Order: sequence, then C-alpha cells, then structure tokens
Amino acid sequence: MNDLLEKIIRENKDAFEEDAPQGHFERFEQKLDKEFKHRSRFNRKFYLQLAASLLFVLLLGNQVRMYLASNQPEPVTLASVSEEYGEVEYYFTSSINQGLKEWEQLSKDGFISEADQRMMTREMEEFDQMQAQLQKELEANPDDERVINAMLEYYQAKLSVITLIIDKLKEVKQQKLTHNETQI
Repeated sequence: MNDLLEKIIRENKDAFEEDAPQGHFERFEQKLDKEFKHRSRFNRKFYLQLAASLLFVLLLGNQVRMYLASNQPEPVTLASVSEEYGEVEYYFTSSINQGLKEWEQLSKDGFISEADQRMMTREMEEFDQMQAQLQKELEANPDDERVINAMLEYYQAKLSVITLIIDKLKEVKQQKLTHNETQI
C-alpha cells in the first residue's frame, strides 16, 4: 500500500509542486484571522461584561448595607453617658449573661420544669420591655440622674432575680442528688 501511494506521488510530482492559485494564502490567512478574532473578542468581551456586572452588584450591595447600618441608631446605654457607668453596665450585663447560661445548663440537665421555663421567659420579656423603655428615656435625657439610677436599679433587680432563682435551683439539684445517694 505504501509503495502504491509513493508511486502515485512520484508520477504526479509536477502536479503537486504547482503553486496555489494567486492570493490563496492571503485569503486563507484572512479567514483564519477573522474566525480567531471573532471567537476571542466575543469571549473576552463576555467575560469582561460578566466581571463588571458582578463587581457592580457587589458594590451596590455594600452601599445598601452601609446605608441601612447608618440609618439604624445604636441603642443608648449607660456606656454612652460616661465610662464609669459603662463599666458598671458591663459588670451587670456579664453577670446576667452568666446567670442565664447557668439557667440554660440547669434546663438541659432536666432540673427545670416546662412551667418554670415559661415563667422565666415571661420574666425576661418583662425585663426586656422595661429596659427598652429606660433606654428611650435615657436617650431623651442622657444627663438625668433619675434615669441613670433607674437603669442601675433595673440591672440590679434583673441580676437579683436571676441569682435568686439559680441559687434555689442549685439547692433543689443538690437535694435531689443527695436524696438519690441515700436511697442507693
């Protein structure tokens, strides 16, 4: 087979050495350039448009987030009145949060009934409403000592209630544990 092909090529050597028609290579090169440029320009343009659109959406989202964040006023707290009050407020809030964590742990351990859980939720909602009202008053009158003292009394009362309940629950837990030990 190879011999036959080689024989045909040798016999028609003159036909193969003929030059291509005039302008053939130029037309062929123009067609290649046109096809290549069309494809690459389309892809590059598409990706650039996609990237620009994505960037625009991200920037727009960031601007909306910043606008919404700037329009929401931060709640007025004792820390905004003075640094000393801020430290006192921090002490109370961290102590209250610690008490609530202990409550949650006792609840997980099964020492708190469903009724007690609902009662505590109602109490905390009432305290939250009271705090919102006091914050409004503090915002309206940031230098009024009566409002500041009311805020401090609010924190003391909330901490006292939580501490009292947690202490009683710990006593009940201890009694249950010792009662179970004596029965074994």
